[in-house]
Amino acid sequence: MEYKDYYKILGVDKKATQAEIKKAYRSLAKKYHPDKNKGNPEAEEKFKDISEAYEVLGDEEKRKQYEQLGANWRQFQQGGNGRPGGGQYYGRPGGGFQGGFAESDLNDMFGGGGGGFSDFFQQFFGGAAGGGFGGGGQRTGGRAAKGQDYQADMEISLQEAYTGTSRLLNVNNQQLRITTKPGVADGQVLRIKGKGAPAGAGGTAGDLYINVRVHPDPRFERHGDDLTTTLDVDLYTAILGGEAQVNTMSGLLKLKIPTGTQNGKKLRLRGKGMPVYGQPDQHGDLYVNIEVKLPTDLSTEERELLERLRALRQEKAA
Repeated sequence: MEYKDYYKILGVDKKATQAEIKKAYRSLAKKYHPDKNKGNPEAEEKFKDISEAYEVLGDEEKRKQYEQLGANWRQFQQGGNGRPGGGQYYGRPGGGFQGGFAESDLNDMFGGGGGGFSDFFQQFFGGAAGGGFGGGGQRTGGRAAKGQDYQADMEISLQEAYTGTSRLLNVNNQQLRITTKPGVADGQVLRIKGKGAPAGAGGTAGDLYINVRVHPDPRFERHGDDLTTTLDVDLYTAILGGEAQVNTMSGLLKLKIPTGTQNGKKLRLRGKGMPVYGQPDQHGDLYVNIEVKLPTDLSTEERELLERLRALRQEKAA
């Protein structure tokens, strides 16, 4: 049986924090997810290894057991004691979200197969808990195990991320409404406690993890809680100053254009960015990049006036 170096699989140092481990897992899981690598068995195997590594390193208790195991893993194996601490088993998160924006059955999200853990994991951390969508828990080390955890993707627009929204999912024939708060970010994970697979006798149900996917918006670029947009301004307004209407997440807003605004000038609208997650009364800022549009269909009179203006500027500079 091959020893699994979970730190190497996730590409993190052995002193990595839980946040660093989670970040590495999310990045790799997104890259090798089966939904993005259909028909690629190597990517599927890589995804299983990544999920298994995070199953251990992402849980502080399992991580301690794994580190205690260390180089002595063969002694544990030969001694017949599969687990260096008799810890609980938490089921591996399943596959990706297969449906659209609204209702979808979690059987479609996670598939009907179970487990997927290596012999190494099963030997030392108790093996797969029943397998499949409705897989139950098991007892390990004399304690009732938690049920299997599930994960799914929830796709929303940037506008929905701004206002907050909800989706309906069917979980074990139970309809759940998953709600996001204003300001949720792309890649943020929501935990729905107790909505995973049921456990065995005396155990608690697993959890449901929702990976939020925020679609890009053609009007804005998001940077944390701040937004950036581009505003076309005509030559005369840029030179003389005036007002122009700019898109914000809450609707059109009149923006004052200062006299002599240069092409590429960035104007800041305080508090017109995204809501701060968990603090809806606070917002980031909206940055407006000014793009001056030059006229291309000048009339004879306009051209004469511009020629006179150029002559005046040359006289002034002389």
